[in-house]
Amino acid sequence: MLKKDPIFWWASGIFVLALALFALTHEQLWLSLMIGSYMLRPTLASLGVGRRYLDERQMNIHYRSGNIGFAVMIIACIIFAIKLSAENNHDFEMFITAIIIGLAAKGLFNVILVKNFRETAPKIIIAVGLLVALFASLDAGSFIGVIMSILPGLAIVGIGLLARKYPRVIGLIIIVVAIASIIFILGIRKGWGQIITAVVIGIPLLIAGWSLFKEDKSEIEPASAA
Repeated sequence: MLKKDPIFWWASGIFVLALALFALTHEQLWLSLMIGSYMLRPTLASLGVGRRYLDERQMNIHYRSGNIGFAVMIIACIIFAIKLSAENNHDFEMFITAIIIGLAAKGLFNVILVKNFRETAPKIIIAVGLLVALFASLDAGSFIGVIMSILPGLAIVGIGLLARKYPRVIGLIIIVVAIASIIFILGIRKGWGQIITAVVIGIPLLIAGWSLFKEDKSEIEPASAA
């Protein structure tokens, strides 16, 4: 049975608005607003808003179904990207971008919501380094070219591995690397591809660097209890 709470009415309003805009403009893009009506409740719950309208069972269902749906979407994007790449269609880069944005957002919200700053920041740095190495190798031709192209990404991975031992030093280095990467990427050519790349690489690194200067929630609670 549907719960007719404020979130239900907001979601219903978004759904009706999507249908009305589609009827007036005949533009199918307005129908994408229906996704917002469907995702409103689990998204607000994940952000800690409107939790009083959800019981523990609903929270568990949203968590499990969300993870499964995210994994299925990533797999679908990979399949479509491989298909388009095999057809020499460069639109496959949009699916790659969607994968990177999804993984980066998941990692970043692990930091923001769980507040395990120094625990999660190295994982973000390592993930960004591996992605940089992976996608840099796609444009390399020879074996030597692949090795040379993945070195910057592997260097970021190495920095991430040292983050737990030297958090503040690595945090400063990562912030400098992030700013330099954004300037370098946007300096090549200011197109949508470069802007997205700069955001996807630079923003996670900036947040990871900032997180290494923060104390974990687990470190704060014992101190306050003492």
